[in-house]
Amino acid sequence: MDYVNALAIITNFILLPGLTYGSQLALGAMGVTLIYAVLRFSNFAHGEIMSFGTMVCILFTWLGQSYGLSLGFLPTAILFIPVAMFFTVLYCLLIEKYVFSYYREKKSNPIIFLIASIGVMFFTAGLIRFIIGPSDQSFNDGVRFIFNVREFKAFTGLNEGFGLKTSQAITFLMTIILCALLFFFLNRTRTGKSMRAFSDNEDLALLSGIDPNKVVLLTWIIAGGLATFAGVLYGLDKIYKPFIFLQMLLPIFSAAIVGGVGNPLGAFFGGYIIALSELFVTFAYKKVLGYILPENLEPSSMMQFLATDYKFSVSFIILVIVLIIKPTGLFNGKTI
Repeated sequence: MDYVNALAIITNFILLPGLTYGSQLALGAMGVTLIYAVLRFSNFAHGEIMSFGTMVCILFTWLGQSYGLSLGFLPTAILFIPVAMFFTVLYCLLIEKYVFSYYREKKSNPIIFLIASIGVMFFTAGLIRFIIGPSDQSFNDGVRFIFNVREFKAFTGLNEGFGLKTSQAITFLMTIILCALLFFFLNRTRTGKSMRAFSDNEDLALLSGIDPNKVVLLTWIIAGGLATFAGVLYGLDKIYKPFIFLQMLLPIFSAAIVGGVGNPLGAFFGGYIIALSELFVTFAYKKVLGYILPENLEPSSMMQFLATDYKFSVSFIILVIVLIIKPTGLFNGKTI
């Protein structure tokens, strides 16, 4: 029974939050990796694009709530994710038309694109703070828990338990569905195969009659859609903080690189690797070991490898290790 109590603690504080956070990172990393694989540059504005999509969803959610719209058990924001996707994709296409297309026509070096994306990042950050302000915003209504810790304890008779939030279940299910649809699109549809061909060899793809403008358009549409879902799901799970998405760039890029930058499947698994690693390293194991070890060996310290404040450093450490041992990532990168 003590081992089951220890497992319940780990599930509540590591596994469930790790799967949820990993899903959010996976969606963000897949957007980054698509841009890199097809358009051949690292988009440092992706975090703020996630924030932009979340902001739009919040504004329309507030508008809907003012008219009495509600999904009852589920967050009202789910109704407005398609609307947020539309405006985010539109914003991405405007960025492409007025910023990146110029450098693409000039056949600029990828470093120029990277610098331009940093400029877009700062512009988008300023625009978001001008529209919604710098304060934290909550937009998660509906039932917060499918079942909580107290209900789990009462049902099982354990001393410890775990609760499953609606946002956690929604995040994980939506991520699996979106990833399955993306992989099906890239591998089974003619348009997806044309994107893969363009990514592998642009010159040969052009000779085969593939329209580069269509490929660029689709890439931004998919990346913008994924960014919206990633941002909204993160906001529902926690709270919308305009500044947090800039900080998420490190774990998102780490997930993409660890999995194999340019490989969506690698980005998917990379998101979970980074998220679970952060939580495993920063969790305090004192209570868990108290259940597992004999009473005379119970630890007196918190048994924590790193303080929670250093959570983002775990992403950096893993990134460095992977770059040293296997620079192409766990999955070979530079291909979709």
